[in-house]
Amino acid sequence: MGKTYERIDGRLRTFIERQPVFFTATAPLVADGTVNLSPKGLKGSFAVLDEQRIAYLDFAGSTAETIAHLRENGRITVMWCAFEGPPTIVRVHGRGEPVFRDDARFKELLGDFPAIDPARHGLRAIIVVTAELVRDSCGYGVPFMSYDEDRDLHGGRFAREDDASLSAYFSKKDHIAQSLDGLPGLPLPLPPANF
Repeated sequence: MGKTYERIDGRLRTFIERQPVFFTATAPLVADGTVNLSPKGLKGSFAVLDEQRIAYLDFAGSTAETIAHLRENGRITVMWCAFEGPPTIVRVHGRGEPVFRDDARFKELLGDFPAIDPARHGLRAIIVVTAELVRDSCGYGVPFMSYDEDRDLHGGRFAREDDASLSAYFSKKDHIAQSLDGLPGLPLPLPPANF
């Protein structure tokens, strides 16, 4: 039976910090808009900031749907599920905000991710989520799968990019500066990295 929690602490915090992958879901306000569901990973790219806030690093990719949806309406759900150990699913429903490289809060927030080299992955923004509803439920239908290690492909691909070449890469993609539904996405050119 699922339960609702007022904060992210104790057992919930321990559980989500141990998971190697999580998923984010966002959508535009229009009824026929494109719902986006994204897997996230890379060890060290997620942090619990306090009992109400979580954050993750938003790296280079082929779209910026999450950023566009958050800029429009802020709605986001983040989900973790146990592929090993006891069957558990945790969801944080809340309000998200992309904190871009030129935001005064960016560098301080980056300090919450000491285990990862942001320049290696084409860091675009830090997504900060304030929880409005925290729930867990059984994960009886989630299969057992083992985590071996992170893939090194993403870091290998984007480590060779500087700010100018990364901005050029994003400019060539159809759905970085603008979402699939035409919403403003990632502001380009990228502000200089101040890592």
